[in-house]
Amino acid sequence: MISLASVQTWLDNYIQAWRTYDRAQIEALYTEDALCYYNPFDEPLRGRDAILESWLDNPDDPKSWEASYHPLAVEGHTAVTQGRTTYLNPDGTLRAQFDNIFVLRFSDDGRVAEFTEWYMQPRRN
Repeated sequence: MISLASVQTWLDNYIQAWRTYDRAQIEALYTEDALCYYNPFDEPLRGRDAILESWLDNPDDPKSWEASYHPLAVEGHTAVTQGRTTYLNPDGTLRAQFDNIFVLRFSDDGRVAEFTEWYMQPRRN
């Protein structure tokens, strides 16, 4: 079973891995056979190696974004989280903002076996 606290730790580790693009930190997030749906309507990335390569393929400058995520609900091995990701221009002004929902299915060892992301941008007036 997972807890809200363990999900928060995973989310904090996710943000840290994103900041550093450290291979070992990214690998520690996912099971070897994990599925990753960056868009719930697309085919998933299959396996930790494919997920790792997607992270390393086009890294974000760590100064170009801010992110905060927190768990909303946990049931068994599944968690639903909410957060916000903000991308910044080099001068620090807002480039883009996304509200995120992650559905995370955890393995017994605390790594994610299935990651699905939904995201949306604020409406423009």
